Amino acid sequence: MSPYASSFHGELIGQGYSPRYAERQMCLMSYVSQWMAESGLQPADLTGEAIDRFLAQRRAQGRKVWISPPATAPLMICLRQLGVAPEPMPSVPATDGRDGVIEEYRMYLVKERGLAPSTIRSYLRVASSFLSKQSETHAGGLKEPTAAEVSAFVAQEVRGRRTGSAKCLVTGLRSFLRFLHVDGKTTRRLDQVVLGVASWRLSTLPKALEPSEVDRLLTSCDQQTPVGRRDRAILTILVRLGLRAGEVAALRLCDIDWRCGEIVTHGKANRTERLPLPSDVGQALVSWLLEGRPAGNSPHVFTRVHAPHRGLTTNGVSDVVRAACVRAGLPPMHAHRLRHTAATQMLRAGADLAEIGQVLRHRSLLATAIYAKVDRASLSALARPWPGGGAV
Repeated sequence: MSPYASSFHGELIGQGYSPRYAERQMCLMSYVSQWMAESGLQPADLTGEAIDRFLAQRRAQGRKVWISPPATAPLMICLRQLGVAPEPMPSVPATDGRDGVIEEYRMYLVKERGLAPSTIRSYLRVASSFLSKQSETHAGGLKEPTAAEVSAFVAQEVRGRRTGSAKCLVTGLRSFLRFLHVDGKTTRRLDQVVLGVASWRLSTLPKALEPSEVDRLLTSCDQQTPVGRRDRAILTILVRLGLRAGEVAALRLCDIDWRCGEIVTHGKANRTERLPLPSDVGQALVSWLLEGRPAGNSPHVFTRVHAPHRGLTTNGVSDVVRAACVRAGLPPMHAHRLRHTAATQMLRAGADLAEIGQVLRHRSLLATAIYAKVDRASLSALARPWPGGGAV
């Protein structure tokens, strides 16, 4: 492991760890290296299972420190970033001897479909749940399910779920059933049996915050602390530019063009687009970058304040919004509510739907059409007077 010691030490310091903590981690690295030499392992063999064996040996020896996976997490993360240690495989619940089918499906999603890791994990959970309901197997590892079994599974699993969660379930199930047919494990296209979830486009109103509620969110951030500066910058971007939580988390320092006053977003389907950088957003970013953001080697705009100074995740951005709601005395909400708020504010300021769609980066005008339902000024001109001059 000696060729990677210098990189590991530099990564620890760059992530904001103290020199003393870095020294302890280097000591742990030497123990792992010695154990690997005794076990005949190379760095490429350092999987999660191998680390578990290393930790089990330390516990068996009666060691009191470095005996749990969190202790080795910084080392494993660094080695994976360097491309030395293999990436961990998505965890899949036990499926009573059907793990071979799940593994084949996982490889299909990775190599043939090229899906994101989070989507793969979601689809694997659905597939594992479906297989666990199958009571019989044959030599191939799976008894071909019937259309009735597929329908019964959907009817049972969607009960009590929200519409979005139910849609994710049936989408994942269709994907798995298509794989079974393509791979020759089923003779029929059972994915066509899965019915869609009842949901009507434009059937709901987008929920937006009132200007006073937006002010309460922003003023709840303590500008005297690094966390407050970071949270205010995140909230300002969400409510002014309508970015998604994942797009905020993906922002990098090189994505901000200060001279041109633009910001590059990394959206769905790996699409990158440029948006104007309003002055209030720029001021909030400057306050965070100059007076709040800890020094480190992370390329992300928004990072953790405490070590390790890694970039925030999508869930981390959502947590910022939820924490601000608690401070402001507002009901908990997701970051997407601020995206609706940005669109509604633009509409009230006189922007048309095409302009709003450009800012929100919608692929079709139909996705933006829902905001026409909150344009009361335009809708009132279309309202006809009640016959007879009034209603009973």
